[in-house]
Amino acid sequence: MKKFLIIISLGVLVVISLILVVNAVRLKQTKSHSPEETELLSDGNVKISVHYNRPFKKGREIFGGLVPYGKVWRTGANEATQFETNRSLKFEDKTLAPGKYSLWTVPDSTTWLVIFNAESGQWGINSKGEANRDPSLDVLTITAQAIKQDHEFEQFTIRFDRMEDEAEMVLLWDKTVVVVPFRYK
Repeated sequence: MKKFLIIISLGVLVVISLILVVNAVRLKQTKSHSPEETELLSDGNVKISVHYNRPFKKGREIFGGLVPYGKVWRTGANEATQFETNRSLKFEDKTLAPGKYSLWTVPDSTTWLVIFNAESGQWGINSKGEANRDPSLDVLTITAQAIKQDHEFEQFTIRFDRMEDEAEMVLLWDKTVVVVPFRYK
């Protein structure tokens, strides 16, 4: 009986190991299609970072197609986009406290809802293919303008532009530019 239990235990360990290897290979392949990126803004004592995955357009219709209008989007690919700040930031008349957040958006043709959520580190979608976000943990929500332009951005990009004590988080993909202004001093 003891021998039988040892053989069964070894078999279970082999199966678990194979599952872990397959999942690691699948994750690596997924990430190669949407590479990771970290965008930094560092100004004196202020340090802000956005860690996200950058999908490619690949001839697809992005906003209103791959990324539907009116639905919460993980603002990138793979894991939920992470936004971290070591100082309070002022978005419109709202304050975002220092901390680590997940960053979500709800795209529309002219305006986007930008959402900072207290949970971070989760995969961006759940088993139903929906945003893996708990709305009860939203800490700040603002509206930003979506600008259509002629220039096309093949790969999703987030960048910071800085002007003295003001900055903008800029989201670029396809022919859409979304500018999210904020103050940090």
